[in-house]
Amino acid sequence: MSYLSLTNINFFAIISSFSVICLVVVALRLVVQYKAKQILHEEIAKRDNFALGINYACQIAVICISIAYLFDDISMATAQKQPLRATLLLLLILTYISIGQYIHRKWILYKFNEGQAILKQNICAALVDSGMLIANCILVLALYHWVHPRGISDLLVVTLGFILLQGIFALDSKLRESRFAKVNQGASLQQNFNLANTSIGIRYAGKTIGLALAIYAGLHSAPYHGATVVENLFSVVLHCGAMWALLYIASTILLHLSLPKVNIGLEVDHQDNIGVACLEFAVFAAIGYLLINMFSV
Repeated sequence: MSYLSLTNINFFAIISSFSVICLVVVALRLVVQYKAKQILHEEIAKRDNFALGINYACQIAVICISIAYLFDDISMATAQKQPLRATLLLLLILTYISIGQYIHRKWILYKFNEGQAILKQNICAALVDSGMLIANCILVLALYHWVHPRGISDLLVVTLGFILLQGIFALDSKLRESRFAKVNQGASLQQNFNLANTSIGIRYAGKTIGLALAIYAGLHSAPYHGATVVENLFSVVLHCGAMWALLYIASTILLHLSLPKVNIGLEVDHQDNIGVACLEFAVFAAIGYLLINMFSV
């Protein structure tokens, strides 16, 4: 017979982490309300702004995931002994995620105003933005797991690695835009987001999250060379680049095996086929997760 065993430290960990989550979520709600220029429950419930609801839900999920990951990694005992360090680490993680999201909105997809589109109830924009938000969360936690920063030198490696990996995100997005333009008579993927094609948003989010998982796998398998910046950045490029290639090779093979007689690009780009887009999302996310498990053995 099995018994439920919760010690005092378990209860303290649950209460502490949940309290932190509640405080951060309240702050998030105020920020979202300020940007929407309207009370949040009126925007989501009365106006039925599903796009804002999706985006808001992902932001809450990212906060919960980040806090849970951090508390699990440093242990509650350490957090009790060094509350300032735990708070600083949490603030750094959330700050890097926010910076990554800002880079995505203002640099990678500079032709498309995601925030404005979300307020106009564009679900495609919400999916694109939410996918990148989750991807940045995975990326930042991967860097933290790889380095476990304890000083300025480690933080420098994290920062430079973060910038380098944002470049991989940008290059991946540009390649996808190029492929979209090639098969759609020169049409712009970013401008196409404004047409609220839900399937395109699902596919974009799936590939972005899959790439983030592949990067996590790359960093998981890469050795950390202390404060040696050049060797660490070379290691990031080598290992994450290899995972990036494996992600697309394996996903392409699996998609063709799953739907051998279906033109996936046509179905998603022109038919707004949500079922096919969901399959593409699932395949990229699954292969990314598979890479993590394969290279953590």
